[in-house]
Amino acid sequence: MNKMDIGSQLTELRDEIDIIDGQLVELLAKRRAVTTKVGELKSQVGMPIYAPDREEQLIKLRREQALNAGLAPELIEDVLRRLMRDSYVSQDASGYRCVNPKCKKVVVVGGKGQLGQVFVDLFNRSNYQVVTIEEEDWLNSEVILQDSSVVIVAVPIRLTNTIIQQLNNLPHDCILADVTSIKEQPLTEMLNAHTGPVVGLHPMFGPDVAGLIKQTIIACEGRSPEQYQWLLEQFQVWGAKIYSTDAKSHDQAMGMVQVMRHFSTIAYGYHLMAEGADISQLVEMSSPIYRLELLMVGRLFAQDPVLYSDIIFSNRENIAMMKRFAHRFLELLEKVESDDKISFVNIFNDVSQWFGDYADIFLQESKAMLLKANELKK
Repeated sequence: MNKMDIGSQLTELRDEIDIIDGQLVELLAKRRAVTTKVGELKSQVGMPIYAPDREEQLIKLRREQALNAGLAPELIEDVLRRLMRDSYVSQDASGYRCVNPKCKKVVVVGGKGQLGQVFVDLFNRSNYQVVTIEEEDWLNSEVILQDSSVVIVAVPIRLTNTIIQQLNNLPHDCILADVTSIKEQPLTEMLNAHTGPVVGLHPMFGPDVAGLIKQTIIACEGRSPEQYQWLLEQFQVWGAKIYSTDAKSHDQAMGMVQVMRHFSTIAYGYHLMAEGADISQLVEMSSPIYRLELLMVGRLFAQDPVLYSDIIFSNRENIAMMKRFAHRFLELLEKVESDDKISFVNIFNDVSQWFGDYADIFLQESKAMLLKANELKK
């Protein structure tokens, strides 16, 4: 077979692929139209958009179908999960049921801030009456706060306690909540300032989220949970997962999840700069996993330094934990310096056993992330 014949066949096959791809696009458009209708129905009765059982059942069935058809189940799962993310967006545009139509007014202090805007938008889309209070409105705040059913404090950490202390004349049945990343101090201040229902909230997402689907909101009980339960239910209708814990446990966990990670990331970025590293060269030489690490470091430095300094400086108890981290870093470094590879491996194995099944779970999850990272690499 000569090159001309091969070229002709390739053209025919590519034309066939183009036709199939066009059909796929048309099918995807039909699927999206159906998922939009699903979202409209769910919004009418207040059903959460995210249905984890339905999602996992669908993926399981399609993986089995792919296997029988001679396709890689991983490929089909990856495609389906991407389609589901898109369908959540289409359903998200349908609006949401108002869980508590008797709610008079929702006031978001700092509602024009990045995170505050997320909640203002969501409450508006559920047809609540929403009002914001900014610095220039404070002289008129007593009037604004009258008849409020919910007051959410969404200001920077350094201002949170001061603002809460001034909220001492709210209606008795009004829910008072904050959305900062520390909970013990704000919760204490809210309980002191207000005699009605109080709840500490920590949205585990940034202001760049498109919605709350699959997002986590940590809730720390303050007072009268039966009176603010509808608010948590509203978050769930918006797609969020509620994780309940006490304020002390929350702050201890955030010391490890947020404070230590942010601090070590800043230190790593500072080290790269001080060493005069060539970022473009590091990126070009990196495999997907190292590129992801660089992405996470660079992502932090593209954001507000005051936000991260507030998180790190907010709780002085975190200093002791970060010192312990530094001590363990130096402990491992001493193993390397003394060429004690056996002790180093023993520590590695101890940590591996401590992770248990999560080590393999995280390995599989990270593989999926690395595949996507490799696709994005230019």
